[in-house]
Amino acid sequence: MSEQHTYRVIVRGTWEGLTDRARTRLLAEAGEHGMASMRFTEEGSLSYEPSPLKHFSMRYVVVSDAADGEEMAGAIAEDRAETTLRGLGYGFRELRSTVTDLDTMKINRKSRSRR
Repeated sequence: MSEQHTYRVIVRGTWEGLTDRARTRLLAEAGEHGMASMRFTEEGSLSYEPSPLKHFSMRYVVVSDAADGEEMAGAIAEDRAETTLRGLGYGFRELRSTVTDLDTMKINRKSRSRR
């Protein structure tokens, strides 16, 4: 059995071709998708600014084989984002992801004398 790693992935994109209905819905729900809603989850959390309604990000936790690496984790998260956004009827373009492997991340702790 291969080793599993946990990745935090931020998928960023740009809204495109939003219908009037989708734009109205995004603007009405903007308060639920601001800075306070930014969480890494398996199903993803959407965040965006309502003015201007141009860019968005989605945060995911992806668990996959370490041998597949960060590139695969990014592809999985982008696929999840596409599926979610299409399901909601939101047009988008230019998805790109930033991946952090939590299992290889070095944590720098401050020494007691520096606190």
